[in-house]
Amino acid sequence: MKALVVGGGGFVGPYLVRHLKDELGYEVTVTKTEKETLAMDGAVVKNLDILDKNQISELLNEEKPDYLFHLAAQSSVAYSWKNPTLTVDVNIKGCVNLLEAVKDADKKPRVLLIGSGEEYGHIKKDECPIIEDNVLRPGNIYAATKSCQNMLGKIYSDAYGLDIMMVRAFNHIGPNQTPVFVVADFCKQVADIEKGKQEPVIYVGNLSAKRDFTDVRDVVKAYALLVKGGKRGETYNVGRGHAVAIEDILKEIVSMSDKDIEVKVDEKKLRPVDVPIIEPDIEKIKKEVGWEPVIELRQHIFGCKFFIDLQLLPCIHLLCHLSAYFDRKNNDIDKNTIYVIYTCLK
Repeated sequence: MKALVVGGGGFVGPYLVRHLKDELGYEVTVTKTEKETLAMDGAVVKNLDILDKNQISELLNEEKPDYLFHLAAQSSVAYSWKNPTLTVDVNIKGCVNLLEAVKDADKKPRVLLIGSGEEYGHIKKDECPIIEDNVLRPGNIYAATKSCQNMLGKIYSDAYGLDIMMVRAFNHIGPNQTPVFVVADFCKQVADIEKGKQEPVIYVGNLSAKRDFTDVRDVVKAYALLVKGGKRGETYNVGRGHAVAIEDILKEIVSMSDKDIEVKVDEKKLRPVDVPIIEPDIEKIKKEVGWEPVIELRQHIFGCKFFIDLQLLPCIHLLCHLSAYFDRKNNDIDKNTIYVIYTCLK
């Protein structure tokens, strides 16, 4: 089978590509922007401007993929407030360009559009856990663009008979995530404190918000199952199915440090509008394709923290440092997590 991953230069793309080619044996082509750097062993990497429909059409007719994963997006909620125009251009116009190219392609692939749990927005207490048919009340610009993408996918699927499935992915974390996202931000600050690069103060936003966190390795497995076995025109929640307070995540990360760390609220990290709780119901994806997350929350938080700790170490010392670190922290971690960390550091 042949897969095309559009927008593979971000956090999720490399994990998805590795899963598709190494675990499923797919032939994979992955795209990135001209400014991004992406090297993927065993995959073809090509530049693509998602705002140029002709480029997308040429790529589809050249590659003729069986499956297409649309990951290209401006995915930061905070940045969507700072640059709403770019967010709209990439997330809505880019999606339309891709759907038009698929509609006109000689060989039409099965398409998975990656949306967000943020689409549900202002959720009432009696609506949690949230089912896919819940009313959407987007609370930020990023969420609004992803809600629009979902509607566009449904329209193109119904109007043109295209095999398009939509995902609402909730927070996913893992090694190599950028500090613009909350867990990676906390891990980076604690690591900097431990290295003496930052005073022993961690700066935070709204700690009372509750979010659902899933390991990125579980998430990409869900994507692969859905693009193959999901029902045309349907939307699926992808998450753990259990929201936790950001404050609890912070406590877990701080507990992994030997430093005495003070917590302070940074007004710049507070969103103009924030949603108190986002927690998905994942029964639909369990029932239809048999997916559910298996990696525990503490394990992938530990992986994020440990990855940042090791970024400045020469790779030749990696395995020795792993053993010493586990002995000192009295923590266990599976071999696959060690492999992922090592791969990201290479």
